[in-house]
Amino acid sequence: MKLLEFDGALREIMDRATSVGAPPLGVCSANLDHILHFGAGSRWVGAMAEHASVEWLTLLDGAPLVAQARRLTDQPWPRLAGSDLVEPLLDEAERRGLSVGFLGGTEQAQELIRSRFAVERPDLAIAGWWAPERSVISDEQASLELAAQIAANAPDILVVGMGKPRQELWVSKYGRLTGAKILLAFGAVVDFLAGRIRRAPSWISSHGFEWAWRLLLEPRRLARRYLVDGPEAYLKLRQVSAANIPPTALPMGRNPDHSINAPARANHQAPQPFLPAAVRAEVAAIVVTYNNADDVGPLISSLRAMTGEQTMKVVVADNSPDDRTMTELAKHPDVISLPTGGNLGYAGGINAAMRVAGPADAYLILNPDLRVEPGAVAALRRRMSLSHAGAVVPVLLENDGSVYPSLRREPSVMRALGDAALGSHLRRRPAWLSEMDFDVEGYQYAHRIEWATGAALLISDEAAQTVGEWDEQFFLYSEETDYCHRIREAGKSIWFEPTARMWHEGGGSGTSPQLTALLSVNRVRYAAKHLGRSRALLFRAAVCAAEMARMNKPGHREAARALLSKRLWQTLPHATRSPDFSKGLPTGAVIIPAHNEGKVIGRTLDSLKEVISAGTVDVIVACNGCTDDTESIASQYRGIKVLHVEEASKTAALNAADGATELWPRLYLDADVELNPEALQAVFKALEAGSLLAARPAFRYDTIGASALVRAYYRARNRIPGNSQGLWGAGVYAMNANGHDRLGEFPGLTGDDYYVDGLFQPGEKAVLETDPVVVRTPRSSRALLAILRRTYRGNQQQRPSRAPQSTSPDAASSTARTLQELTGSVRGPVSAFDALVYAAFAVIGRYGAFFTGRASASWERDESSRQ
Repeated sequence: MKLLEFDGALREIMDRATSVGAPPLGVCSANLDHILHFGAGSRWVGAMAEHASVEWLTLLDGAPLVAQARRLTDQPWPRLAGSDLVEPLLDEAERRGLSVGFLGGTEQAQELIRSRFAVERPDLAIAGWWAPERSVISDEQASLELAAQIAANAPDILVVGMGKPRQELWVSKYGRLTGAKILLAFGAVVDFLAGRIRRAPSWISSHGFEWAWRLLLEPRRLARRYLVDGPEAYLKLRQVSAANIPPTALPMGRNPDHSINAPARANHQAPQPFLPAAVRAEVAAIVVTYNNADDVGPLISSLRAMTGEQTMKVVVADNSPDDRTMTELAKHPDVISLPTGGNLGYAGGINAAMRVAGPADAYLILNPDLRVEPGAVAALRRRMSLSHAGAVVPVLLENDGSVYPSLRREPSVMRALGDAALGSHLRRRPAWLSEMDFDVEGYQYAHRIEWATGAALLISDEAAQTVGEWDEQFFLYSEETDYCHRIREAGKSIWFEPTARMWHEGGGSGTSPQLTALLSVNRVRYAAKHLGRSRALLFRAAVCAAEMARMNKPGHREAARALLSKRLWQTLPHATRSPDFSKGLPTGAVIIPAHNEGKVIGRTLDSLKEVISAGTVDVIVACNGCTDDTESIASQYRGIKVLHVEEASKTAALNAADGATELWPRLYLDADVELNPEALQAVFKALEAGSLLAARPAFRYDTIGASALVRAYYRARNRIPGNSQGLWGAGVYAMNANGHDRLGEFPGLTGDDYYVDGLFQPGEKAVLETDPVVVRTPRSSRALLAILRRTYRGNQQQRPSRAPQSTSPDAASSTARTLQELTGSVRGPVSAFDALVYAAFAVIGRYGAFFTGRASASWERDESSRQ
């Protein structure tokens, strides 16, 4: 916003009208309504700056903005409303012989202006009058034709009165095509010129109550703007306003992804074959199927037509219980297809496909029942390149051509209450009362979003690498909500691109009472992960109230029951494996040392049920010094061995379990870590062949319920490569017989995984790309610091006794490397904050370990994640 005096504003506008070679100037007046639509954190923030072909001059309007400007600059500034500026501007245009066109308002209002101007302004050159229907303004092709009609009349100045935000968005996108040098986006100015709106008395305007005057005249039209949206905009004005804000290098997105190099326009070359996984493609399409034999053919055909515009590969992960979909996919030999061995759900299928997809500039997640219009993928890539977005979504069309409302807002307690009470009614209610976005303009222009339904999502390679795998606790529903949240949490933006069009036929979708219940339960799971405990409880209550209000339908009855009883969650649809899975499971042993782990041992053993039932793996729970019900709980699982170890020592438990089995390889698993069968299978197979002596699977941190500082610490930890390259830190590692021979017995030291990691050279150990195990983090800063003190103390204990073949760096070099990698992980404000939090925890944790020293016999354990 530029602060100007009245005469200075007139002069700047009219000088541009007679300049040569300058881009068109868009002029608008900013009031609270403008702040609501275009201010910080709003839907359209950055949208006016998107089209560099139009330069914007935003002037001060509205009493609250005038008052705020005075507070910030210590000097008074005048209101420069469009209704006050337009008459002097027309006077100057008439004096200079400039032509003026009028776009917007009704034909009746324009006729009144014509009659008035014939008397009062007979010498004003009128270029034309255009009063298009809203359907014309909202249609791209119709808008292009309208802009061409205006250009044919060669206006110097075009007065645009369509209302906010429509007029600013239209001018930004099409203003250059009209040929006008000045585009005045002045809202209701057409009605003011026509005399259809009475001006407020001067004493009302001078005291800042013109809004009350207008509300009195048009209560039905303006009630929401002034009584509902106005207070929200005013709070935003007071909270984020500042004087002399420097321009940003990236106005529409933080952390640019430089790997996206999209074409300026479609080049329409002949379609090419899809690329193999090993070759880098510009786009890798990721598709998850479940009984979609009839859908995959048309989808692949529509994608194949896109290969003339960019190089592509297609990866399909099939969750189907039969081979019909895989048989259909076999007709396309250049498509990378893989059966998942069961029904892993949407997130699990995406993760399986991504692991084999190979390198790409961007990954396009697609539902199998979509049809992609020509040019859609290139349009998504152009938007990603222009806005530096981490992800971009298209517009989704129903079979009848109508727009499906796919855009969503971040879940909150108030939005859950609004949706519970109103559902799909009152679609124009405030954004803070609805998770769904029904606003028509929201589907007509490109803009930032919070998230969208996961039917189609283009993710940059950088974002995919930063965010990591999709969270498989969301078997179906809310997985895209979580992934988009993590994209934004990483400091990247998500954009909607309306010129990318895809048809959603819904052939692969289905519903049932259990799926309806799962939808609500996963919303609550999401809230538990991201909203904090108290807000998550309120959110669950709001969702439960919504389901109970609709209990006349079976699905909602099922959902209400599940929300009231968490025990029913395990009966809802979840990831499953085919019966043939266990046939490929190698032999070996899983050893679980457990000291008073009654709260979590059942959860860990549940993750191993398929392994236990296969009968090829010894699962041993070594209960050491337990005084709770750990041993009795473990004994209830048929097919596992439960050892009673008197001494409360993890070392004693590990050695006792080693003596209770003769099978190899052996995987050592902390009692609070969940291990999936695929990860176990991959580790055992890797240790049975080749030169590896030790390995561990990939892991992911579960920060559900953790404080903001703890989540920041683990986000930063994930960005440090050195933290994910060793056997330590995941609560799971494995050795074969040759590797164990190097170990002998476990020594009495804190940090067995750190010790074992030091026994092996880089070529003898590996971190495998598998389905990740789940590591639950501490929930509080106090609990995290306790774990860090224990970790650093254990590291100090081990340094004098490190094995001679250890390749692990000493303390100084390790700290220097971590600091270098931590600094290199900073890509924006969010990652910088995370890095500072990580450094602070590390310093405090190491400081505590220093004072605890080797003499300490205390064993800090995180109880917060065991609740």
